[in-house]
Amino acid sequence: MLDGIMRRLIDPPLDRAGRALAARGVTADSVTLAGLALGLVAAGLIALGLTLLALLPLLASRLADGLDGAVARASRKTDFGGFLDIVSDFLFYGAVPLGFVLLDPAANGAAGAFLLLSFYVNGASFLGFAILAERRRMETRARGVKSLYFTGGLLEGTETIAFFVALCLWPGWFAPLAWGFGALCFVTAGARVLLARRVFPPEGDRR
Repeated sequence: MLDGIMRRLIDPPLDRAGRALAARGVTADSVTLAGLALGLVAAGLIALGLTLLALLPLLASRLADGLDGAVARASRKTDFGGFLDIVSDFLFYGAVPLGFVLLDPAANGAAGAFLLLSFYVNGASFLGFAILAERRRMETRARGVKSLYFTGGLLEGTETIAFFVALCLWPGWFAPLAWGFGALCFVTAGARVLLARRVFPPEGDRR
């Protein structure tokens, strides 16, 4: 819901930083992998109970996630780069809840499983919509220049990062926060399914 607003605020400084990195020979893929590594470090620190310390690599990881696209725009965008970016994002988004489950399986296991299920369903609705949008040559730049068609939703990247920050600040509240956020993820996925039903009306069996 907030990604469009955030993109307008952060894209100009990210683009300047991206041009500077590209001029020094830094590749977008290397920034993507660095961001993934930082995200996995954050998940590992969470599993060890160092949730406040995990905030540093977690936020640095998301900075890298914004920078890789800026570097690509300043140098050369590739299909593989977009593929690597989305796979890295999904791995990061799954690793952080897993870290909290490993931190306290008894208290966080059920809520963590529900949260990961909601991420799975939400991700499937997002990628499925993107595939059909690509087939129909649909384009949008509301959330920046992307390799995939990004649909809006109640919960997007900005809200998810804010949620992860809240979990790191108040890890004892993981279970209720995860149940609530997971439920909203299902609402987001359901709304995207309804949108797809309207945008992609039946035209015979094309599955």
